[in-house]
Amino acid sequence: MQLYQVNGTVTLSRAHPSFQGASLKTAEAYGERLLGRKANEPDLVVLWDDLGASEGSIIAVSDGAEAAQPFRPSQKPVDAYNAAIIDELNIFPNP
Repeated sequence: MQLYQVNGTVTLSRAHPSFQGASLKTAEAYGERLLGRKANEPDLVVLWDDLGASEGSIIAVSDGAEAAQPFRPSQKPVDAYNAAIIDELNIFPNP
């Protein structure tokens, strides 16, 4: 699971039938910024969002085979899933 920041929504004109009613968002990795590093070229990801994350939200994303697990036993062609919206994030440096 990794942290991402939501930066938009996706609207499909045609989609797989299992995407009926889906909310799809675009997000980019947030980890490099947390570590104080300048992020390289953004790696945009399209993900399934059942939680209602808004633009700018920091979210925890499950990807790969684990992304389809919340939908079992039905099958959905998803590669990334919003597993949590992060309300607050505190990072304490080592002393």
